[in-house]
Amino acid sequence: MAGEQAELLFADELRMFLAPGYRGTGRARVTCDGTSTLGHVVESLGVPLPEVGALTVDGEPATAARRLSRGSHPVAEVAPVRRPQGVPAPRFVLDVHLGTLARRLRLLGIDTAYANDRDDDALIAQAGAEGRVLLTQDRGLLRRRALWLGAYVRGADPDDQLRDVLDRFAPPLAPWTRCTACNGVLAPTRKADVERLLPPGTRRTYQDFARCTGCGRVYWRGAHSRRLAAIVDRAARTVAARSATPAGPPGPLRPATWSGGRAQEGAVSTWGAQG
Repeated sequence: MAGEQAELLFADELRMFLAPGYRGTGRARVTCDGTSTLGHVVESLGVPLPEVGALTVDGEPATAARRLSRGSHPVAEVAPVRRPQGVPAPRFVLDVHLGTLARRLRLLGIDTAYANDRDDDALIAQAGAEGRVLLTQDRGLLRRRALWLGAYVRGADPDDQLRDVLDRFAPPLAPWTRCTACNGVLAPTRKADVERLLPPGTRRTYQDFARCTGCGRVYWRGAHSRRLAAIVDRAARTVAARSATPAGPPGPLRPATWSGGRAQEGAVSTWGAQG
């Protein structure tokens, strides 16, 4: 009986995580030892559990804690997370390799934490403490047991990465309302209050300004705002298309607490310089 096997069938969207020998068919056979859970087996084959949606064994709904019993020859089907994925709040923290994506999410008004010096432990701690979804392309990080909730970001190009995140979570957008440098909230400000911080050409040309309530950076619609407006327009279309689909479940969550930010004097910036 020890040699009896279970068969796992992975959806097309999950094949990218499998070893090359399994990607073509999405099928894998594993020996049933009577102790390993379905979730353990799925991750041992390379698929992080945060990427997994519905599970079935022999056609019946199952959880990741289901043990694959010897002698039953089970067939398990593994589906991807249903999109849009519901989350308690559309708040994110990104790993150190996704800085451009972080700035674009902030441009769209999405609460996005990012620092280029955070290690894995710090990212996991912040995700749990602030109730944020950890966005990463590190599959090992997504398999960490301490992680509250995470998601793999598909794509090498920032445009593709942004489209993937928006398609997966369909978060509400509030463009031009967050600081792309620190994630602080922007507030309208009088030109007279920031004039001393502006370059001479900007003082002559622009009249409307906003200032970050967190770092103090000043924003105005500069020469590159048209390019950023195109990003905003594409984002709105992506979210609108995905929002027409009922939201899926958020996945397993651990309790989270919440924290805020602080304000300080800052610098000046056009929107284009931060894109």
